[in-house]
Amino acid sequence: MLSPFDLPAGILLLVTDQLSSPADFMLYRAVFAHLKAARSEKVTKAIVLSVSPDRARWAAVAAKSNIQLDQKSTTGAFNFVDVLSHKSEPDLPDVLVVVDELATLEWTGSPVLDITCFCRALAATCRKANATLLIRQHVLTPSTTEPILEDLFRTLHHMCTYHMEVLPLSSGRSGAVSGQVTLHIGPGTVRAGVKLFPRSSAIHYKLADTGALGVL
Repeated sequence: MLSPFDLPAGILLLVTDQLSSPADFMLYRAVFAHLKAARSEKVTKAIVLSVSPDRARWAAVAAKSNIQLDQKSTTGAFNFVDVLSHKSEPDLPDVLVVVDELATLEWTGSPVLDITCFCRALAATCRKANATLLIRQHVLTPSTTEPILEDLFRTLHHMCTYHMEVLPLSSGRSGAVSGQVTLHIGPGTVRAGVKLFPRSSAIHYKLADTGALGVL
């Protein structure tokens, strides 16, 4: 999953980003690659749990990658869920579950304990079903070497198998490079052949007009 990182299935991947370097493209990349690699479209393959009703945006970006989400939804290969209206849990193996805009729940006043309980329950369900769970958490802390101090982040970081950071360039903006991506192992994960990318050797990326990701 997510070349060139080549992460295994059945993990919990925590993706953090900042306002100056949003990780939307990484969520799109994960879902679209998962849909293209699906062996069958008769079962749900990708579930996006979002706080923002932005299914149209997903469909527009998918079209640029030659993926028709309406067709995928009809066959059951793609399921977009507004978590503010109802909840959905995966019950099939080989499923990718994406939780987007999680920080919005915290910013709008939802207790951190409630969000944590939701994430723990979802993680337990995905683990039982051997499904891959990707959680995106916005981070307001500037890009420094200091640890992130938010309570919700600490909980998610403790739960995750791997932690991916989408960061702006430490040297400032560049016309040739959009930002950088790092990959760290989770606190309780035994390293098993996945190549890690600390900040000292972060991967640079460039976003094309079509939304495609080019790794530099």
